[in-house]
Amino acid sequence: MNKINLTISTETGRLDAVLAAAYPELSRAKCKTMIQNGDIKVNGEPKKAKYQVKSEDKITGEVPEEKPLDLVAQDIPLDIVYEDDDVIVVNKPQGMVVHPSAGHPDQTLVNALLYHTQLSGTNEGETFRPGIVHRIDKDTSGLLMVAKNDQAKLSLQAQLKDKVNKRQYLAIVHGNFNEESGTITAPIGRDYKDRKKQAVIPDGREAVTHFRVLEQFSGYSLIQCELETGRTHQIRVHMKYISHPVAGDPLYGPRRSLSSHGQLLHAKTLGFYHPSTQEWVEFNINPPKLFQNILTQLQKDTIDNSKD
Repeated sequence: MNKINLTISTETGRLDAVLAAAYPELSRAKCKTMIQNGDIKVNGEPKKAKYQVKSEDKITGEVPEEKPLDLVAQDIPLDIVYEDDDVIVVNKPQGMVVHPSAGHPDQTLVNALLYHTQLSGTNEGETFRPGIVHRIDKDTSGLLMVAKNDQAKLSLQAQLKDKVNKRQYLAIVHGNFNEESGTITAPIGRDYKDRKKQAVIPDGREAVTHFRVLEQFSGYSLIQCELETGRTHQIRVHMKYISHPVAGDPLYGPRRSLSSHGQLLHAKTLGFYHPSTQEWVEFNINPPKLFQNILTQLQKDTIDNSKD
């Protein structure tokens, strides 16, 4: 059990919102459930989630332990780009979640991989994402490296930490650029107003994205992004930050966009040092058909407009 012990100084607001802001690992929905179940008390008394917290209020309680997810192997088709005794490189389709969670208990990439092979992940607390060393969002397609044993996992994690691997993405974004390339250095953390989102905030974690403009169309551009760090939603947040949100992005983009199937973002290149041989390996994969069709249409529209 994790204990809650919070004394309010000047912050006021709804109890569930104040609690969620003080403990970022807890969602607001989780806080509301805890309050409703009587796990949280204010000055020793239970309150409703809408209770307005006042200065000097003391919030106490305990976070109930969550029931572990039942991790099952499921026969789901996989596009395996490379595999040996240490690693698997998978081309994840758009729409697939990487690992199980309360909102997605099955039909994930991990469920599919467990049906296919053995994975690392004996470390306590990581049983719901065995083998996973990095993630890409549900509606982002492309390459993902997965460890098949603990030694490989430690090696791949160390490479991510030391920023020696290579992760390049293709993205179709709103707007056109004056510059040919650039670097976005802006810290990312949970959005203060919407906990489903990430945002550029002063006290966020270091985040660096390099980009290069490949093609420009009428109102859109095709860019290549390379991650130096790997924060949640990093490319999506950074592109919105410079006023070029990823097309089709339901969280960070405008309502009117090119795709109703999610952001047009594809992890095209993945490079790392092999955990056993220490040799550099690199993989490339073309974007899915939807991405390519939209890109082709943009190219055609640009040519047609130039003839007018």
